Amino acid sequence: MPLLDVRNLTTRFHTRAGIVHAVESVSFSVEPGQTIGIVGESGSGKSVSCYSLLGLVPQPPGKIHSGQALFDGIDLLQASEKTLRTIRGKRISMIFQDPMTSLNPYLKISKQLTEPLEVHEGMKGPEALQRAIESLEEVGIPDAAQRIHSYPHEFSGGMRQRVMIAMALITRPELLIADEPSTALDVTVQKQVLDLLRERQKALGLSIILITHDLAVVSENCEMVNVMYAGRIVEKASANELFSNPLHAYTRALLKSIPATHQRGDELYTIPGIPPDLSQQPDHCSFSTRNTIGDSSQCLTARRPELTEISDGHYAQNCPGCLA
Repeated sequence: MPLLDVRNLTTRFHTRAGIVHAVESVSFSVEPGQTIGIVGESGSGKSVSCYSLLGLVPQPPGKIHSGQALFDGIDLLQASEKTLRTIRGKRISMIFQDPMTSLNPYLKISKQLTEPLEVHEGMKGPEALQRAIESLEEVGIPDAAQRIHSYPHEFSGGMRQRVMIAMALITRPELLIADEPSTALDVTVQKQVLDLLRERQKALGLSIILITHDLAVVSENCEMVNVMYAGRIVEKASANELFSNPLHAYTRALLKSIPATHQRGDELYTIPGIPPDLSQQPDHCSFSTRNTIGDSSQCLTARRPELTEISDGHYAQNCPGCLA
C-alpha cells in the first residue's frame, strides 16, 4: 500500500488576468522508503503539486479544484488546517529551494531547529537543544554545539542547506519533499547534499519526493520518475525504463539537453521556444510548437492528449507527434 497516493490533483490560480491552470489531473504514488522524482522546466507545476498537498498554496488566489491525496488514509486535500498542522513538519517535511529565504535571518539556528520539537513533540529547554545539536552533527555540521548559536548568514550556502535538511528531519518524518535541494550549489557541494539525503534516508527509512529540473540528478537518486510539462504529467516510468526507453518528445528533449551527452565542442542542444501560457487552457498538444524531436505535424490539434499506459508500468501522453 502506498504511503502517499495522489489522484487527479488539479490546482488553479484565479487572477485578474484569468485562471492559471498550474496543475491539471496529476496522479502519482510514493511507496514506503522509495524516492520518486518530479522533473520538468520551471513553471511546469512541480512545486505547486507538492505545495498543494501540504496546504501551502495561498487561497486565494490559489484553489484546489479536485483530486485526492491519501496519506496513511487521510485525504490531505480535504483535511482541516488543524489536522494538516499535526502532519506538516512532523510526518511530512519539506526542504525548500532557497535556504537563505527559508531560514529566518533574525533568529539563531538554535531557535529555528528547536521550534519543530516544541510544536510537535512538546520538547523544550536543554533536551530540545541537545536533540538539535545531534541533528546538526548528523548532517555533517562541524562544531555543532557552537555553530547552533549562529545566525543563517554566518553559514555558507552548502551549510545552510545542511541546516535545512537537519530541520526537515529533526522530527523523524515518514515523507520528505525536497524542492530543488541542490540547485543553487556548486557541483561538489551538490553531490555532498544529495549523498547526505541518501544516507539519512537509509538511516531513517523515509520516503522522498525529489523535485528538480536536472535529469542527471534524477537518474542517480530516483526509482520512479514523473516528467511534467505545462501542468501535466507527460511521461512516468521507473528510472531505468525512462532513461533507457524515453517515449515522449519532451522527455527525449530534456535528455538531449544534458551537457554530458554531447561530444566536446558540440553545440549544446536547447529546447526551442518557451512553455505555453497556462492561463490559456489548450485543447491540443501543448508541446507541438516546441517539438523538434518527434514529428510536430502529427501532434494532436483537436483534442488534448491523455496519459496512457504504453507498456507495462510505462505511461506517456498519447500524442502521435510526440511519440513519433
